[in-house]
Amino acid sequence: MKPKDPNSPIARIWDFFSSVRLTVVLLLTLAATSIIGTLIPQNASPADYFQAYGPFLFRLFSILDVFDMYHSWWFQFLLLLLTVNILVCSLNRLSGTWKIVFQKNPSVDIDRFRKIPNQTVFTDSRSMDALKAIYVPRVKRRFGYVRMEDTEKGFYVFAEKGRWSRLGVYTVHFSVILLLIGALIGSFFGFEGFVTIPEGEAQSQIHLRKTGDVLPLDFAIRCDSFHVSFYESGTPKEFRSDLSILVGENAVLKRSIRVNDPLHYKGISIFQSNYGKLPPNIITLNLVSEETKMEYRKELSAGQKIDLPEGAGTFVFKDFRNRYPFRGQDLGETVIGTLIAPNGNSEEIVLPLKFPGFDRMRKRALVFSVEEINPRYYTGLQVSKDPGVWVVYSGFMIMILGCYITFFMSHRRLCIEVTPKGNSNRVLVTGTANKNKLSMETVVSKITQDLAA
Repeated sequence: MKPKDPNSPIARIWDFFSSVRLTVVLLLTLAATSIIGTLIPQNASPADYFQAYGPFLFRLFSILDVFDMYHSWWFQFLLLLLTVNILVCSLNRLSGTWKIVFQKNPSVDIDRFRKIPNQTVFTDSRSMDALKAIYVPRVKRRFGYVRMEDTEKGFYVFAEKGRWSRLGVYTVHFSVILLLIGALIGSFFGFEGFVTIPEGEAQSQIHLRKTGDVLPLDFAIRCDSFHVSFYESGTPKEFRSDLSILVGENAVLKRSIRVNDPLHYKGISIFQSNYGKLPPNIITLNLVSEETKMEYRKELSAGQKIDLPEGAGTFVFKDFRNRYPFRGQDLGETVIGTLIAPNGNSEEIVLPLKFPGFDRMRKRALVFSVEEINPRYYTGLQVSKDPGVWVVYSGFMIMILGCYITFFMSHRRLCIEVTPKGNSNRVLVTGTANKNKLSMETVVSKITQDLAA
């Protein structure tokens, strides 16, 4: 495959890419940069990077695209160089192997077989014609290719199998090329983004993780419902989103997703990433009259104004906060409303869920507390597309096959030479293998016992 003129520019380029030294340099460079990518968190917010590294390193790392290193132009260039390097190295050495694997009638150097240390010799009193009729079928049971040739004094039987196993290393090379190509395809044509969707709502666009740009989708994702369960300690045990994929007004796919159990649609994967609480739409108030001791329950939604019993005025549900500071303490989840008295005066009402008696401090005719809220969540989804993933999967499968061929199979060749010796015949049995030579010695021993029987 190498150009014939060694001084041509193409030949020099070929020599550069066929260098094993280049392979080592590229692998070490990729390993070093991968360590950097592990030490420096990827795809975090610019504010976090600025605070962690300061203005100078932040600008330098931004120019070098270190914060999204695996999608940077220089990392992709290194992968491309390694792909070309492995391809050229394989092609450079493939021609010789190709001739060995696909030759129809391989040449036999009988002198070479005579010099192999792994050989056994015995005598056989049967005639040569009888030995030819016996040896060839017995050898065929163990080897795929068998050929018998007459010599000046006798004959020899040459056999081999596993010739194609010499391609195992090229199969591994090809799998690595597929892995690199798959990574490049995903890097160039894929995307990774995120979206938050409140229960009951839908979104047809995402924010790209790398740039923050908005990417429209050709379908919408609707969160039909969200479910979360907790351990006794209060930490989340499991959270699940029931999603629908909408094309127009039609739901073409419905599926529940959990962490590490994504939804796949048209090559796009939707992962459960996180979740959060939203202000409740509906709350139930418990009202206690200090004068009559009567209890009243009122259900209202956000922004709704309701009339209070016993002519106490009106109440508006204004806001809901997950935290509410009060005298240096955090009251936790808190409903905030406005009480409008009959005379038109208004005051803010603070109703922390954890402290039902908190409103008694106002010392008014009605004591407010929150009896129940309708919890409402949003789901955080990671949305990604990697068109090279099947190329990567194919590369892994081919790599497993190539490693099996390379390490567990070998090209075995056997030679049986028969020459006259007095009234009998001298039989020399020897063999060689490009790998696992001890196993070949066992094969030679078994064949010798079979032929001598």
